[in-house]
Amino acid sequence: MDQYKTEHVQSVKRLTEDFKKEIVQRITRNLLDIQILRLIQRQPMWGYKIKKEAEIKFGVKLRHGALYPLLNTLEQKDFLSSQKQQHGGRIRKVYSLTKKGKEYMDAYSNIIREQLEDL
Repeated sequence: MDQYKTEHVQSVKRLTEDFKKEIVQRITRNLLDIQILRLIQRQPMWGYKIKKEAEIKFGVKLRHGALYPLLNTLEQKDFLSSQKQQHGGRIRKVYSLTKKGKEYMDAYSNIIREQLEDL
């Protein structure tokens, strides 16, 4: 009986982890712009670091052909600003949230909170 309970608990944990992974990937695919803003909100980043962080945190592979146009769009909407910085002989374009970007992310957080409270 104890072995059955142990196996059942492990099975539920595996399912929960599988569901979590699937849900995070769906959110990331459908709300990629917001997920990118969330990463940059924590700390300014350059494109390659954003790509790697998204792979680690969200389990999705971003192609350069999708990431950089998205970053440009977010910059055009004034959610991001960029600054070229030299690092180890290379010049990187480092992205930061603007005031408007921070306000957008605050609004997003409030909406999510409200939606969860309404359940």
